[in-house]
Amino acid sequence: MVRLFALVLLLVGAFAGRPACAQDLDAALAKLAGASGYAEIDAGVAALAATGSPDALPIIEALGEGRLYVDPQSGVLVLKTADGRTVDAKSGAAVSANAAQLAAVRVNNRVRRAIESSMGALRLVAKDSAVRAAAADAVFKARDPAALPAIDRALARETDAGVKQKLTEAQAAARLMDGATGDADKIAAVAVVSKRGDQDALSLLGAAGAQASPAVKPAIESATATIQSRLALLENVQNVWYGISLGSVLLLAAIGLAITFGVMGIINMAHGEMVMLGAYTTYVVQEASRIYAPGLFGWTLPVAVPLAFLIAGLVGVLIERTVIRYLYGRPLETLLATWGISLILQQAVRSVFGPTNREVGAPSYMSGSFDVFGLSITYGRMWIVLFSLVVFLGLLAVLRGTSFGLKMRAVTQNRRMASSMGIRTPWIDTFAFGLGSGIAGIAGVALAQIDNVSPNLGQGYIIDSFLVVVFGGVGNLWGTLVAALTLGVANKLLEPFAGAVLGKILLLIFIILFIQRRPRGLFAQKGRAVEA
Repeated sequence: MVRLFALVLLLVGAFAGRPACAQDLDAALAKLAGASGYAEIDAGVAALAATGSPDALPIIEALGEGRLYVDPQSGVLVLKTADGRTVDAKSGAAVSANAAQLAAVRVNNRVRRAIESSMGALRLVAKDSAVRAAAADAVFKARDPAALPAIDRALARETDAGVKQKLTEAQAAARLMDGATGDADKIAAVAVVSKRGDQDALSLLGAAGAQASPAVKPAIESATATIQSRLALLENVQNVWYGISLGSVLLLAAIGLAITFGVMGIINMAHGEMVMLGAYTTYVVQEASRIYAPGLFGWTLPVAVPLAFLIAGLVGVLIERTVIRYLYGRPLETLLATWGISLILQQAVRSVFGPTNREVGAPSYMSGSFDVFGLSITYGRMWIVLFSLVVFLGLLAVLRGTSFGLKMRAVTQNRRMASSMGIRTPWIDTFAFGLGSGIAGIAGVALAQIDNVSPNLGQGYIIDSFLVVVFGGVGNLWGTLVAALTLGVANKLLEPFAGAVLGKILLLIFIILFIQRRPRGLFAQKGRAVEA
């Protein structure tokens, strides 16, 4: 607020004068160099700001940071750069000066306020277009009619189309709040603000409507309704994107379970712990990178993916060969056994890594966000969505294009017939369980970027994974994809109206009713063996 108030103070008069020229800048620099008191320094800062020259901004920034000096021999201003060089304040040319003889230009609170306001106004004409755009946004939010002379001056010299649009919006905002602006200009300003169409524009129109004339109010009301409709649509589209990102997480967590449940008919309650092992593999890889190779931190996730697949897959093979192979055809015992294994794995991880959450960092390419037509998309979520699709397509290629995939599909459709054709079904079971567990480990790598890495990580996804598999159709990958995305989008669309908890309850009720009508899910397997 202090900076905004200071900005408004300067905009009242900084650019109301004549156009800037080299003589103006020279005179302002001479005035500041010859100042002997704070009042004269304050006046020199105001003179620099009044020039409207982009060259004045780094000089005032240096003054605020204590890097501006006067050379007593030449009587000119010099500043020290970040790398310690001494340069001429105007030209930027290096100067040879005795550092001990340089006299610092002093500042007090009054001068600091002048510096703040000067920097705010000069950013409108800064050399960096990003700086000018940020300054224009600040003026738009300020809505001060006193800013109009400065905006008009900046608009006249602006060449960047994007910055010019922001300055036009700032000009429209100031005109809407200006009592001296005519109705025709205000109606034109309403059209400009309406095109901006965001929450700041809506707030501005609400404030302007309270003091608008009868001729302007219909335009403001129409623009307000247009923006509200756009924001409502944008919110729904944003929720759909959130649902897709949630669905991709569910797909990663459930796709491995779809294999083990579909091929072997095993209710694997330890599937969530395979996800947990993948997450802890990511943590170990990142810790090793931080200690031994900090420069390779960006490669930790590509390295963690195959390692997580290998570790979780080997654990899955070990579980199948030592426990599950003796419990085929006994679903209740299998459920209890895998639940016990999940508890053992959780406690083992607690013993090795401790019960607290572990830090997993995000590489630079998964940090930040970008906007697409008003939608805010984080790079992390975007990469997870793409990663989920790559894993899905890769698994589909394995099942459709390899000998192992053909044998696994044969076992899924008719185990006895596959066995009679010479397929070693026990080994197919083992490798299928290892494949499903390995994919769960890969899911853990992705989930480590959006969830806490703790021994309980997998427990939060096991129930949702079973819902996805049952809803989509046991053993059907396309059904798993459709079910995951459907449940994810439906969950996010229900949350604004029903809340997170009630939304999940409604989805659970829907799935219960659905499987009563279609017990085999959306994409049921067909064949005499299945239908028998």
